[in-house]
Order: sequence, then C-alpha cells, then structure tokens
Amino acid sequence: MATESLSARILRENDAVLGAMLSHRFVEDVQNDRLTKAAFERYLVFEGAFVDSAISIFAYAAATAKTMAQKRWLIAVLDTLANEQIAYFERTFASRGIDPSSFDTGIPRVEAFRAGMLEIARRGGFLDIVAAMFAAEWMYWTWSKEAASRPISDPLLKEWVDLHVEPGFAAQAQWLKNELDVAGEMLEEDEKARLSAIFGQALHLEIDFHDAPYL
Repeated sequence: MATESLSARILRENDAVLGAMLSHRFVEDVQNDRLTKAAFERYLVFEGAFVDSAISIFAYAAATAKTMAQKRWLIAVLDTLANEQIAYFERTFASRGIDPSSFDTGIPRVEAFRAGMLEIARRGGFLDIVAAMFAAEWMYWTWSKEAASRPISDPLLKEWVDLHVEPGFAAQAQWLKNELDVAGEMLEEDEKARLSAIFGQALHLEIDFHDAPYL
C-alpha cells in the first residue's frame, strides 16, 4: 500500500478546519456575489496590510531555505508580492478613494493573524513557514477556483479572485505542497504531527481574520 504523503496527511487531519474556512461567510459572499462594498473595503485594507507581513514571512523562508533552488523560488515569490500584489492594493485604494490609515488594522482578529503568522516564521524553521503558508495559499486557491467560475459584479473583487487562480499562484500552492511531500519522506512522526498542527493553527487564524471585515 502506498505511503500517505505528508501534504495528504495534513489535509486529512485538518479537513474540518479547512472545511470551516472554505464555507466561511466571506467565501460564500464572494462566491455568491453578495459581499458588501463596506466589507470588501475593510477586507482590502486588512489583507493589504497582511501582504506586507507576508513579505517578511517569505523572507524568513528564503533565509532558512537549504537549497539554491528553494532560495530562487522564494526570491520570485517576494518579487510577486512586492511588485504585483502590493501594486494591486495601491491601485485599488487609489481608484476606490480608500485611505488605509483611516482603518484600524490593529483590531484583535487582524492583529492576531499578523502576529501569529509572523511568530511561526520567527520561531520556526523553513518547514514551519511552508506548512503555514501552504494552509493560506491552498485554501485561497481552492475557494477562488470556484469563485472565478461565477459572476462577480465588482471588477476589483473579480481581479482579486483571478489573481488567486492564475498559473503563477497555482504553481506556488503546488510548490509548497511538494516541499512538504519531499521533506516528509525523511521526517519522524513527531515532526509530521507538529507541521500538521501548524497548518491547522494557520487556518484557525485565517478564519478569525476573515470574520474581521464584518465586525
């Protein structure tokens, strides 16, 4: 019988929390084209602030990566975050007349997500970061594929969804999955369980974060 890959184990063990995130009110509102303008704009500011933190998280990953292939991949990820995703927020804020400084990005659920993900990166190693970001990116890629197949009336929301199904983002989610699977072939049981727990921790943080636009 084939041995279960580490990513398959992680997804199996965290099926309930992943399902909770994939059926979150925010996800369902986007997929059913009923996300309010106010909720979308609050989300944009909160998510834009987190993408800045994601640059730091992936910089930690690049610093702790073992191979040049990993470092090159992560450098490309950093470039995409800084020059494509951040640029999206800059354009969107300008076109919508949004002043990010007028929003409180320090509210508990938003700050807990930022601080929690950064803490995983600071305290853990390369695989800790991979497990946490696999949770975030696999989740986004999964629900965005469904959303992208449905009508979305707000063009800026449509653009945001499309960013998460384009080939580059899909490749990034698959790369994180593959890094876990390759490493998993050599890891002890306790380390596999620990990485699975980090994946679950990241998803719990994501769920609370996605509650924030409605508060």
